[in-house]
Amino acid sequence: MSPHEILHPAHWKPAKGYANGVAATGRMIFTGGLIGWNADGLFETDDFAGQVAQALRNVVAVLAEGGAGPEHLVRLTWYVTDKRDYLASLPETGAAYREIIGHHYPAMALVQVVALVEDRAKVEIEATAVVPE
Repeated sequence: MSPHEILHPAHWKPAKGYANGVAATGRMIFTGGLIGWNADGLFETDDFAGQVAQALRNVVAVLAEGGAGPEHLVRLTWYVTDKRDYLASLPETGAAYREIIGHHYPAMALVQVVALVEDRAKVEIEATAVVPE
């Protein structure tokens, strides 16, 4: 459960897998763009869902350094190199998300980009979290 207020106009269709908005008060934590390589900077897979899983584990690791957990996330921005790869991997990506983040869905955006700095990277995720004081 989120310690923050999920913002959703009553007359809107339910959001599935994300929130339209989040209101939060507390200490803010921002991550850089995190990709799907391990702590040694090595890719273990070229599979889209596998890279998403590793990128999300990296987000959780950075949050933990700041005393936060996935429940404190208020925003995720995903940059993907191929939206078709993302769409084709939704079941596996969703399963990885729920395993690592849980059933917490912050405000999210997904953008297709031409390329990421690391050639093997298929996804880069930026996160913002707020830890209530």
